[in-house]
Amino acid sequence: MQVTETLNEGLKRAYTITVTAAELDAKVQEKLVEAQPEIEMKGFRKGKVPLAILKKQFGQRLLGDAMQDAIDGAMKDHFDKTGDRPALQPEVKMVDGETWSEGKDVVVEMSYEALPPIPDVDAGKIKLEKLVVKASDADVEEALKNLASNAQNFEDRKKGAKAKDGDQVVIDFKGSVDGELFDGGSAEDYALVLGSKSFIPGFEDQLVGAKVGDEVSVNVTFPEEYGAKHLAGKAAVFACTIKAVKEAKPAEIDDELAKKYGAEDLAALKGQIAERLEAEYKGASRAVLKRALLDQLDGLVKFDLPARLVEAEAAQIAHQLWHEEHPEEHGHNHGSIEPTDEHKTLAERRVRLGLLLAEVGRKAEVTVTDAEMTQAVLAQARNYPGQERAYFEFVQKNQQVQQQLRAPIFEDKVVDHIVAGAKVIEKDVSKDDLQKAIEALDEM
Repeated sequence: MQVTETLNEGLKRAYTITVTAAELDAKVQEKLVEAQPEIEMKGFRKGKVPLAILKKQFGQRLLGDAMQDAIDGAMKDHFDKTGDRPALQPEVKMVDGETWSEGKDVVVEMSYEALPPIPDVDAGKIKLEKLVVKASDADVEEALKNLASNAQNFEDRKKGAKAKDGDQVVIDFKGSVDGELFDGGSAEDYALVLGSKSFIPGFEDQLVGAKVGDEVSVNVTFPEEYGAKHLAGKAAVFACTIKAVKEAKPAEIDDELAKKYGAEDLAALKGQIAERLEAEYKGASRAVLKRALLDQLDGLVKFDLPARLVEAEAAQIAHQLWHEEHPEEHGHNHGSIEPTDEHKTLAERRVRLGLLLAEVGRKAEVTVTDAEMTQAVLAQARNYPGQERAYFEFVQKNQQVQQQLRAPIFEDKVVDHIVAGAKVIEKDVSKDDLQKAIEALDEM
């Protein structure tokens, strides 16, 4: 077997791999000998079928496997000897593939871009500022008011009072299309909060100003994308009777409210709120710290980038941003999306930082544990209520999805590793200052 270099330019590599006919024949013979003990054939005892007969019957079938094994082995030996790590799966094509016949040498061309040598990062030279925000009494009180608002009760308004946006109206209604009542279009004693947008667009607006005892005909049109196809796009009339008009009353901020949210008393609830707020602040602070770290790494380390990796990343960025700008387009029948210079610049940064973090993690032997992966899968499975088991099975069978879940965990662990060696100064700031820092991230 012979491997001949044909290109070595920057990160680009190309080689010709030649597997002789004799080597292929030896591989086929090896596979036949390996399989012989288990083969049964009429007229022969199990394991005693002559190799010549086996080769005549199975040789052609094994030739393809032998060819693949030989090429895979040559590639593995090449990467072991050179130390090259391909940025993407190498391109391999057979020379004279259409005219090749048994008994000839097999010649393949292999090309790839090698991962570049990546310089070491001296974490000690990195200086970072960690924003620290404490949950103030005012923050806790604001959160308590929000909880009380969410736990609100509704009390009857004065007799003759008109319903306002945010009020709850109790109604009986009957819906009809073209004068005919339709299934599911009627209810009694239905409590509807005006402004909640829980009904068809325009329905709730027409009940604002209604009083107890009023009969209101609500005219609406079902959306074109409405779930029930026989109603989609149809005009409907709902005959409504107003039976009660109630205004929202926030719950009292007391021990009873605390118990509604699973706390023993108000003091315990305040403690839980403070912990939750500070956890949120820490998460936001970490996002700011991580961006600052990545900005410094991007400026500290430079190396050649595999062009195909950058092209693929730029295409993905362009595609993603196009869909964000065209949310109405759910498919991919939109033709080619050409990356701009801005996309390419962002792609270069992402590829550079991705390769750098991967190398730091490799040298530091950073790994993602099974427990961490399980937690990541659990978190994603919550997005599919009732289908958690199916999602677990889907992830187990899909290596690409597993990698998508593993990548951010690995990246965060590498970031923690670098931050641990950096010079980090804590800075006490207000919640507003932290919010401004987070908003600045979105503008970059």
